[in-house]
Amino acid sequence: MDFQHRPGGKTGSGGVASASENNRDRRERLRQLALDTIDINKDPYFMKNHLGSYECKLCLTLNNNEGSYLAHTQGKKHQTNLARRAAKEAKEAPAQPAPEKVKVVVKKFVKIGRPGYKVTKQRDPESGQQSLLFQI
Repeated sequence: MDFQHRPGGKTGSGGVASASENNRDRRERLRQLALDTIDINKDPYFMKNHLGSYECKLCLTLNNNEGSYLAHTQGKKHQTNLARRAAKEAKEAPAQPAPEKVKVVVKKFVKIGRPGYKVTKQRDPESGQQSLLFQI
């Protein structure tokens, strides 16, 4: 039988990829692309349950794999829930104003019991020696 004129049938090449192989490759490429832009470990709403599926804590949705979870995060339901959560937090934020720190004024005064003193440099006119005079 002659295989020469079949589509994708060049000698030495593999056959044409099936639709399922194309889909698998496409899904893997999309997953890698999404993982490059979004880090799942830093996502506060991402949770892997004991059954091995992935949950979105914000929307309470179940996803079978990381790719479908990443697709969910880009979807309308997740985005509207994010906007709703942001609006709710913005609304509640002004209701609780941060307490202002009370600044304590430090009073400056001379402590009782500390003596006042005066130090003076002197020079003896007869001998020319220098001295210090302490007056309490």
